[in-house]
Amino acid sequence: VLPPSLSLTTALTCVLPCFPCEPSGADGPFLLRPRAVSPASGPVPNTIAMTRSKTFQAYLPSCHRTYSCIHCRAHLANHDELISKSFQGSQGRAYLFNSVVNVGCGPAEERVLLTGLHAVADIYCENCKTTLGWKYEHAFESSQKYKEGKFIIELAHMIKDNGWD
Repeated sequence: VLPPSLSLTTALTCVLPCFPCEPSGADGPFLLRPRAVSPASGPVPNTIAMTRSKTFQAYLPSCHRTYSCIHCRAHLANHDELISKSFQGSQGRAYLFNSVVNVGCGPAEERVLLTGLHAVADIYCENCKTTLGWKYEHAFESSQKYKEGKFIIELAHMIKDNGWD
């Protein structure tokens, strides 16, 4: 039911023009929710502000073998991005990936790891906020430079999805 001051035509003309502005493509489905208007900007008569809410930021193709967050099943990485299975995380074995999706990065900090001093940033699942591993920001030893910009995800936080035998 619309308020008396807002006609159906006004509501539709306010909402429908927003859809072409929304990003489209492979970034997944979205839901629209009303967004609060800040008191500083003052009320805007006869308009409805909408924001987008997604299940996951990105979906990997279902035809490929993928790794997902064990806690919420958000896609994390394509098997083709796997570099090595020979890494050790704080909670056991871990995999090194070229690129990942649906992860956020914390601030970088220097840590002494098994292979020497590195600047790393913890990564977490954007969906459930679980810490998954880390991103190598900088390697101080020349033999470790290949890790820069790569991601470690611990097996304790991953599950295999799509097409595994």
